[in-house]
Amino acid sequence: MSEKSDVRIAIVGAGLGGCAVASLLQQQGYTPEIYEQTPQITPLGAGIHLSPNVTRVLDRIGILDALVAVGSRPREWLSRDWDTGKVTLDYTLGDVAEEKFGSPYLTVHRGDLAVELVGAVDQQRLHLDKKLVGMEKGAGGTTLSFQDGTTAEADIVIGADGVHSKVREILAGPEEPIYTGHVAHRAMIPMDRYNGHIFDDDTKWWHPESHIVVYYIKADRSYIYFVTGVPEPDWPREEWVYDGDPNELRGHFDGYHDEVQLLLSQVDKVLNWAILERKPFELWSEGPIVMLGDACHPMKPHMGQGGAMAIEDAAMLARCIGDQPTDFDAAFRLYIANRQERTAKVQHYSHNNDWLQYQETSDPDWVFAYDVFTEPLVQPGD
Repeated sequence: MSEKSDVRIAIVGAGLGGCAVASLLQQQGYTPEIYEQTPQITPLGAGIHLSPNVTRVLDRIGILDALVAVGSRPREWLSRDWDTGKVTLDYTLGDVAEEKFGSPYLTVHRGDLAVELVGAVDQQRLHLDKKLVGMEKGAGGTTLSFQDGTTAEADIVIGADGVHSKVREILAGPEEPIYTGHVAHRAMIPMDRYNGHIFDDDTKWWHPESHIVVYYIKADRSYIYFVTGVPEPDWPREEWVYDGDPNELRGHFDGYHDEVQLLLSQVDKVLNWAILERKPFELWSEGPIVMLGDACHPMKPHMGQGGAMAIEDAAMLARCIGDQPTDFDAAFRLYIANRQERTAKVQHYSHNNDWLQYQETSDPDWVFAYDVFTEPLVQPGD
């Protein structure tokens, strides 16, 4: 094809990775179409860590300044023992981390991030209420079929449709994600409920069987957010997320430090999420179809890097397509060669839940210093 704008690119999913790859491909002159199954973009009421490895991508997209303005810039990351509050790790962030890694560390409302990423794509090419039900490859391209009866044609398809990926199911067959036996409780609480009390910027409280991560998600520190990891051997529900019971939540943290008790005392709404993962997946691409993010490597949230990996994937895929603009098969092989090892390593540490617990054994440089735009590319087969 003579022009990049003539290449028909379909992106399935308008989440973090889908919008990131769309905006980066737009910058190269492509005109991707995004198909999102939900009838409207509804930002989750959740927090997210944006470490330097991902904020530099957001800067390239052009939305970092907006996120710096609305998000929190934590001064440090603290790890504490669950009962005594003893600090086991104190990792300096703020200006020190930004100078070291060349990009800031932020904690933000996931909705603020979603709004900026969605806003960075061509709105005329964002199609809502398009639930994928089938794909068929033919000589003239791939036909995508949607639940509403419509179809679309594409030269390449990017599956960015999350842990319950239909793209993955079509390529590899039906396979339920693995319930890990742990539940994440998530809640966002206005700080005006605490009568002037100030929590640490960013703290993980560690128990041998559970944990809770607490951080601000607004620049003015008007909201505090937490996410937990609590053992729950069985998940008897069909849905993977539901409204939880604040009193039941508090019961899980009996015996935790007074600071945690104070935090949880003001919870009136909580969501319970099943923590899901999959085994490392080798089939990231087949012919004109390629996947990124949770569609090919869903992981526990215990490193706070799940969203970051999807956005890194998006940037690397766009970079590889830019390096091989007329050979998408070669671009996909290059992308996979440069992402599988890193995402498998993050998936491993996330599964084990022992990252950044102790000062003497923690070195986050391999995560934070990674620059997807300048990282030397590994060639397939090397």
